[in-house]
Amino acid sequence: MNRDHILSILKDIENGNLSAELAAEKLRLEPYEEFSYANVDHHRGLRQGVPEVIYGAGKTAEQIRGIAEAMLRHEDENILITRISPEKRAVLEGLPVDYREIAQIAIVNPKPIEKPYGSIVVVSAGTSDMPVAEEAAVTAEVLGNRVTRIYDSGVAGIHRLLAHTEELMQARAVVAVAGMEGALASVVGGLVDCPVIAVPTSVGYGASFHGLAALLAMLNSCASGVSVVNIDNGFGAGYQASMINQVGRYSKSVSE
Repeated sequence: MNRDHILSILKDIENGNLSAELAAEKLRLEPYEEFSYANVDHHRGLRQGVPEVIYGAGKTAEQIRGIAEAMLRHEDENILITRISPEKRAVLEGLPVDYREIAQIAIVNPKPIEKPYGSIVVVSAGTSDMPVAEEAAVTAEVLGNRVTRIYDSGVAGIHRLLAHTEELMQARAVVAVAGMEGALASVVGGLVDCPVIAVPTSVGYGASFHGLAALLAMLNSCASGVSVVNIDNGFGAGYQASMINQVGRYSKSVSE
């Protein structure tokens, strides 16, 4: 349940269109709902503007469906389920779902974003980095942002990246996704005037240590304005890019 939905309930009470008893029934499971395996945070959308995101890895298919159905009962929209395999996705049959196979993200109760905001660019070094890049891009799109994808543009053929300099320079945040030695983030950081969120991936040969080499290279970047998320954490990067892109979009009242 997000802020707009709660405001609509309160306005219905104010206008005499809804009794206090019915309003209490609508809100009776706030702020969270207990299951034997989870406590579903129904106030997340009110506090943060985004409903709770379901991390699919490690959960059973039945647990994923149970949490999704609980959120649907509270009329949440664009519910993100990350790291959900095609096999687990089958348990959502019968629910309104948009499944993105490359990103392994399911969007439950999907609603179109009428006016995507700002500009986020997601750039990946190689095609093998696409699953993590798509996780970042889909996350950012569902959160209401305009996203441009620039894929397979790593430093092994840097002219491919430089061909997109205009799109990069127009971004309010860039997500740079790379495995191997992770050099892409430093190159992008030297081109743009906005924050760069570096995502190391576990792509690479033995000495990449499943992404540790890229992680350390990105943490040691000499380019200013580069921050780093965990290995393969496309979701975290997309979420952070959204927060950066939307800074100032909604004003907050500050008491003096």
